[in-house]
Amino acid sequence: MSQPPLTIRPLIATDEAAWRRLWTGYLVYYETRVPEAVYQSTFARLLSGEDHEFNGLIALLGEQPVGLVHYLFHRHCWKVENVCYLQDLFTDPEARGKGVARALIEAVYARADAAGAPAVYWLTQEFNYPGRMLYDKVGVKTPFIRYNRPA
Repeated sequence: MSQPPLTIRPLIATDEAAWRRLWTGYLVYYETRVPEAVYQSTFARLLSGEDHEFNGLIALLGEQPVGLVHYLFHRHCWKVENVCYLQDLFTDPEARGKGVARALIEAVYARADAAGAPAVYWLTQEFNYPGRMLYDKVGVKTPFIRYNRPA
């Protein structure tokens, strides 16, 4: 049986329920939760179209939403051009291994190229071994270690 076509497109307002389901799956994977106000503000930001605001793409296998990515263009002190931060990437467990995550990353790469952004970067947790197997193929691991301000 052949796989339905994979489509990557920008989020639209009618995607909210599918986006919520997918983003909740992402948050659960990373063992965190956010309040309703964050869901509302994040989705509004993703749809705003404003410069320096987050953007979102959704992946569809046929008509079924199966993945999402959020990304942001921002200034960088070491470059004249903006760079692109890929913040959230998620594929439904039943759609993994079908090229969804790779297609979402490549879609962000294409948007970064179109915007003249010379760099795309992202973070992941060490325990995300399945994701890291893909990231090792489509990106370059850096030696940086992240620190956060104590709570």
